[in-house]
Amino acid sequence: MSIADSVKFNDAGLVPVIAQDAEDGTVLMLAWANREALEETAQTGYGTYFSRSRSRLWRKGEESGNRQKIVQILLDCDADAVIYRVEQIGGIACHTGHRSCFYRTWEADSWKENSDVIRSAEEMYGKK
Repeated sequence: MSIADSVKFNDAGLVPVIAQDAEDGTVLMLAWANREALEETAQTGYGTYFSRSRSRLWRKGEESGNRQKIVQILLDCDADAVIYRVEQIGGIACHTGHRSCFYRTWEADSWKENSDVIRSAEEMYGKK
C-alpha cells in the first residue's frame, strides 16, 4: 500500500498539509501536497509539498535551508487533510523569516505581529 492510496485529494489532485512542530505542537504552516509530494515525503523523511504558484514539487528549504525533518505523518478522520509533525531545521518555517507562518494575531481592529523575524528574507534568499 502507498501512503497516498487512502488520501482523498480534491478536484485539483491536492490535499492540505499542516506542518506542526513535533516538540511543542506549534502550527508552523499550511501548504498543499499531491500524490507525488506525499510519496516523496514518506520516502525521504523530509517535507515535500506541491507549489500551486510554480506548478511543481516544492522541497521545503530547497532555497532557504530551512528543511523539515519528518517525525510523523497523520491523516484526519475524513482522509482529506494531513499533518506533518516535523523538526524544523533552522527554526524557521515561514519565507518571511518568522518561526511560523501564523505570526499575526487579530487584536481589536487589526492584525498585530506576535513574533519577531529570526532571519530576514534577504539573508535567506539573497533578495533585496
